Amino acid sequence: MSARSRLRLAARLCAAFAVLLLAGITRLAAAADFELVTLGSEGGLHEGQLNAWLLRAPGEAHYLALDAGTLLPGIEAALRAGAFADRAPDGALTPAGAVLRQAIAGYFISHAHLDHLAGLLIASTDDTRKPVYGLAATLQTLSDDYFNWAAWPNFADRGAAPALGQYPLRAQPPEQAFAIDGTALRARLYPLAHDRLESSMILVQHGDAYLAYFGDTGPDEVQRSTRLARVWQVLGPLQRRGALKGLIIECSYPDAVEDTRLFGHLKPQWLLAELRRFEREAGGAGALSGLDVVVTHIKPSLQAGADPRALIAAQLAAAPALGVRFRLPRQGEHFSLPAAP
Repeated sequence: MSARSRLRLAARLCAAFAVLLLAGITRLAAAADFELVTLGSEGGLHEGQLNAWLLRAPGEAHYLALDAGTLLPGIEAALRAGAFADRAPDGALTPAGAVLRQAIAGYFISHAHLDHLAGLLIASTDDTRKPVYGLAATLQTLSDDYFNWAAWPNFADRGAAPALGQYPLRAQPPEQAFAIDGTALRARLYPLAHDRLESSMILVQHGDAYLAYFGDTGPDEVQRSTRLARVWQVLGPLQRRGALKGLIIECSYPDAVEDTRLFGHLKPQWLLAELRRFEREAGGAGALSGLDVVVTHIKPSLQAGADPRALIAAQLAAAPALGVRFRLPRQGEHFSLPAAP
């Protein structure tokens, strides 16, 4: 073979490799149905690391906040980790200020405990107008007990006068679809049992892709509830047809914590038991294989040498295989779901 022929062959091989590489990249991009930013993934103690997430569909400019325990510290951590790289600088605002004011289209508050909305309260003085979604009881507590001019100025559009109107409170009936303003997302809310309080799960939809984000919840058996059973009934058909792209669900304590001390939370034993119930609703053994399960709301410990995150990860990994992919993100981490294999 002449030198010229070898060069032509090499060029054709390089072109073919480039086509294959581009196709692979395109497939990976197409497979990512949701983008997530971890603003906080802990369930207490560290006020700058409380439960909060940002969610958007790929290619969209705006996020829905899933709870808001921590906002600015989480945004700053995510910026340091390289999140929001697609956003053009705004010379009038800091990078974190631009994300807070311009990138967040609205907030979903799963329940009215302080560790799920403290960031919203603290940042409200410098935020822009945007809706807050939740169940009626959650938003009523937000109005009555926080935005009341005693605990905090009333940035809502109802309640103690004067109502400043920055946050329209959009109460949603359970299981009824609604649009997330400023995005292409739609959602439904499902009540959960969290000790003596009503919490909620939001099922977010983009096209035929779905993601379920759970506020705090205890297992049905401990809570004497059927609310998680109802959720699994709803998610089962979505999982069967491959439309469910992931769960974000709490696992607050290691297994050594007694059920009487869970106070409406999950531990690995109960999370796995609930996932097995979900597996049955989704079609039986192996039906959850490959599903991404993002674990959040891990409670830190003040005990010397204790590492609840590592212990919970080990206890989940040691259980009989469900085929799910557990991930325990840290503050600032940004990723897509479904995750690349």
